[in-house]
Amino acid sequence: MLKPADPKPLRWQRARYSPLHRKADIFASSAQLMFYLWWDSRIPGRSVRYRNRRAQWLVGVLLDLGPTFIKLGQALSTRADLLPLEYVQALGRLQDKVPAFNPEQAIDIVEAELGANIYRLYREFDPIPIAAASLGQVHRARLHTGEDVVVKVQRPGLEKLFEMDFKILRQMIRFCDRFLPWTHQYNLDEIYLEFAQILQNEIDYIQEAMNADRFRYNFKDHPRILVPQIYPKHTTQRVLTMDYIPGIKITDRPSLEACGINVKEINQLGICCYLKQLLQDGFFQADPHPGNMAVSSDGCLIFYDFGMMAEVQPINKDQMVKTFFAVLRKDTDQVVETLTSMGLIEPLADMTPIRRVTQFLLEKFTEKPVELQAFSEMRSELYALYEQQPFRLPAKMTFILKALTTLDGVARSLDPQYNLLVCAKPFVKNLTAARGEKADMGELARQARNYVLFRMRQLRPAEFSVQQLEERVEQQEAQLRAQALENERTLKTLQLTVKSLIRTILTSSMVLIGVVLLTGGYTNWAIAAFVISGLGALALIRSLFRLAIRDRWN
Repeated sequence: MLKPADPKPLRWQRARYSPLHRKADIFASSAQLMFYLWWDSRIPGRSVRYRNRRAQWLVGVLLDLGPTFIKLGQALSTRADLLPLEYVQALGRLQDKVPAFNPEQAIDIVEAELGANIYRLYREFDPIPIAAASLGQVHRARLHTGEDVVVKVQRPGLEKLFEMDFKILRQMIRFCDRFLPWTHQYNLDEIYLEFAQILQNEIDYIQEAMNADRFRYNFKDHPRILVPQIYPKHTTQRVLTMDYIPGIKITDRPSLEACGINVKEINQLGICCYLKQLLQDGFFQADPHPGNMAVSSDGCLIFYDFGMMAEVQPINKDQMVKTFFAVLRKDTDQVVETLTSMGLIEPLADMTPIRRVTQFLLEKFTEKPVELQAFSEMRSELYALYEQQPFRLPAKMTFILKALTTLDGVARSLDPQYNLLVCAKPFVKNLTAARGEKADMGELARQARNYVLFRMRQLRPAEFSVQQLEERVEQQEAQLRAQALENERTLKTLQLTVKSLIRTILTSSMVLIGVVLLTGGYTNWAIAAFVISGLGALALIRSLFRLAIRDRWN
């Protein structure tokens, strides 16, 4: 019987892959993606079928380009406000379906890192991985002392590949800064530095082991949060050994219900856990996708991956209580003040745009789960605000939004009708449950009293109608401003189109005149006509290029 051929290596796994070739591949793939997005938007009648095809192409390209871009794809897999829905759904597969590398390579890495034969290190070691991710893969094993463990092994050549990719991404950002000035509002430099720092930490398994120990310490008084124990003697920068804690995938609702687990309680546990990470600990898991979390048979929440962690400035309990009731009251000023103190919003001379965005989010998303359809409305509102006064959020905020959006998707898969505020109430209650925290109890009582007074003083029907009318007038003004800007852009596009058309006609006419003169024997005049047509062609190309850029920008 013939031995089956080995699968064709991916682009990033080639033995001879020069930095110049790598740069060309990345730039070409980026340009092709931008063209596909633009082209699909120009053919609305056929765009759904074509977007599905393009999305599958993008998944293949990211897998082909390797771990750095798989991570970028995972980051984009929750950004329904940036990409069409078909792309978001396709990119979600990157979180679960990543090809494993050769088990023999994994064993070689373990032996080289730990300095001994695999069976001197572990009593048993399963060469077939139980999971594969963009940066490594996981094997089951058993220590000589009897503990069942999993061994996480980093992909070979990863550090060198990261170094090359980050250099190329830096060059792309410089290109955008120089030739695409509209990208300045996103502060790509800061986002790049933050992303690079997190990924560099993620490929250092010693750092991940320290993250896991810190995370476990933060939840030492929470028995329903399980964190695997790390084994330092079997851990290096490229090999990580931790306890094997089996569980049910957190999005597998039928299996959870079959075990008698209340999915509403799991939602509540997950939301409160993340609120504690963000607000109380200031240390949170930045990549909470379903592959990184599971549920034990007795209803405990298990966390597996601690490579992609991020830190924010924690706030004290009084401020947390104030913020929680501020969200209930939809008190925009208090929420903005809290976000600013955490370093998630940069103070500006005019905070009006940020207050408007915060108010918009409080009105739309505090009493119901975030729906994908709502992103288009949010994007329109943000666009109108950017046109009035550009502002930006710190890069760290993008990771928080990614984590919360992913968590929202997990919660919605378990309970489509879940309510964020209802799930968060146990967290606020637990803030003041500890014995002797009278100051916190006093703050909770004050905020509860203020909230009751707020409800009692709410506007009467006539006043409420007047306020609604004022808000509608403001919304219509914003829509009119956005419409005026849209009309202005359309007019400029039309002017460019007319110019291009005129130049096309003039150029064609001069070519025809030149041909007629040439056939009539007027060679010198024909050459002059061809020269004029050449200059017209250059002007036409310039107009078409400007028109293409304007269409893409619009």
